[in-house]
Amino acid sequence: MFNFARRNARWLLGAFLLTTFSGFGQTFFISIWSSEIRAAFSLSHGEFGMVYMVATLASASVLPFVGRLVDVASVAKASAIVIAMLTIAALLMSYANSLPMLVLSIFLLRLFGQGMMTHTAMTAMGRWYAAHRGKAVSLATIGHQCSEAIMPALFVALATWIGWRESWLIAGGVLLFIALPVIYLLMRVERVPRSDIDPTESKTALRHWTRPEMLRDPLFWLASAGVLAPAFIGTSIFFHQDHLIEINNWPPALYYNSFALMALTTLTVSLTMGLAIDRWSAVQLLPLFMVPLAMACFLLGTSSAPSTVILFMILLGTSYGITSTLFGALWPEIYGTLHLGSLRSIIMAMMVLASALGPGVTGLLLDLGISFSRQLIFMGIFCVAAAVLMTGVSRGLRSRLVGEHGHGAA
Repeated sequence: MFNFARRNARWLLGAFLLTTFSGFGQTFFISIWSSEIRAAFSLSHGEFGMVYMVATLASASVLPFVGRLVDVASVAKASAIVIAMLTIAALLMSYANSLPMLVLSIFLLRLFGQGMMTHTAMTAMGRWYAAHRGKAVSLATIGHQCSEAIMPALFVALATWIGWRESWLIAGGVLLFIALPVIYLLMRVERVPRSDIDPTESKTALRHWTRPEMLRDPLFWLASAGVLAPAFIGTSIFFHQDHLIEINNWPPALYYNSFALMALTTLTVSLTMGLAIDRWSAVQLLPLFMVPLAMACFLLGTSSAPSTVILFMILLGTSYGITSTLFGALWPEIYGTLHLGSLRSIIMAMMVLASALGPGVTGLLLDLGISFSRQLIFMGIFCVAAAVLMTGVSRGLRSRLVGEHGHGAA
């Protein structure tokens, strides 16, 4: 792992920084200001959830078109455009003084933060690496955990000092004057894909599927039933974190400081998962990712002890570590790399859609009197069912890939 990282430092660091700075458009960061935003715009939990859902749904509808940028422009140029747009989104959030401006700022934050920053990084790693794709994805994706570990505590402290709106101005400045030039300089040299194994032995699909072909594949839709669950559940939990702290009487400092523990767990599991994917394959490991998420949901839905926060963050970190690396390596294994930007833009749009539905649906259920604890129990039951489904999907995909590679070798 160390030798691989040393040889590919500039590209891995560039992808790592893309995922790190995507945090400005992720739910865990935006929801830090949930109470302040609801107070500023006189919104209930459900109303803000609907605002968030509408803005995120709009970003999901646009992402399949914007996502093709990574197929037609260099990674460096695509990154510069995406970071510039994310900067505008941060500035809009700072100055938003009406509901339409709030919706527009969240739309841009979700599209270019959660969506395009991650999409650009993962598409580059999936396309540039074959034999070591698992390691490349795992090293790049830990940027998410870095931002989760640092940003909440840092910007909460900053907002206490200068105000929550002003903290978004600082975020815009960081993106424009640090993220954009550094990432552009790192990515301006395109990496020529190299593999140290024979193409017929590669875990990358020999056939390069187009977007319409992927959308006609039944296994894609079955896999998506599980793949989309972490986006829905994770976003729902983080969006309502203020509510969770309130109903469980947790010290806010305990909760926000535990993000570092989650990030450390995610980092450890992600790197381990990267090695495992290179040893076996993402398809083989597909059934694993729902198990820790199910356990996290059941725990959070049945216990309110302060120690619950610690164990929950460990379980959620384990889930994130598996899924973040697995999803980066899975799609090129199944569908090839030629049209990867186009294919991943659809998948990212679906994940953004799931993350949009989470706050809206759970917020509405809260307004209807259905406790979040009860909702979490049902989420856990769904995860168990999805784990069983992923076992069948994994077998079907492995059979198809074995036939594909056997035909290619012949």
